[in-house]
Amino acid sequence: MTEPRTELDERFSDPDATATTWEQARSVLESAQLAWLTTVRADGRPHVTPLVHVWLDDAAYVTTGPTEQKHRNLESNTAVALTTGCANWDSGLDVVVEGRAVRVRDRALLERLAAQWRTKWDGESWVFAPSDDGFTHDEGGRADVFEIRPTKVLAFGKGTFTHTRHVFGR
Repeated sequence: MTEPRTELDERFSDPDATATTWEQARSVLESAQLAWLTTVRADGRPHVTPLVHVWLDDAAYVTTGPTEQKHRNLESNTAVALTTGCANWDSGLDVVVEGRAVRVRDRALLERLAAQWRTKWDGESWVFAPSDDGFTHDEGGRADVFEIRPTKVLAFGKGTFTHTRHVFGR
């Protein structure tokens, strides 16, 4: 992946702040156990839900069952935001990924993602079996997998306040 163009927004940053590096923002995305996915309902209302995700090859991956609201939303509007960070005001780094959610059906990638989910946790909590078009899991259910390749990533540093924008593909 091409490195993003990184910009510090001085309007919302401390006077002596420096931009959050892409490596710092990516580290938060890789290590976060929980994120919040924002999708858009058919009538334009937002839908936000917490979920587990993995970060692999400079993209976020999420799962959803075919009857869940977020899946229905993605069928008509693929624009999403994935948010993670911490709930502290004066320390930490919050990160927001903006992009489009695209369904993953490539078996080799699904194999890699299933392994990533297993190793990110204790090896027992998030066990998926790749199928021809997504995952199956122990409860006998199906989960579709979506890739979110970022177009923009916002990083909000706290303590020393920074507002950094990482823009991809331009």
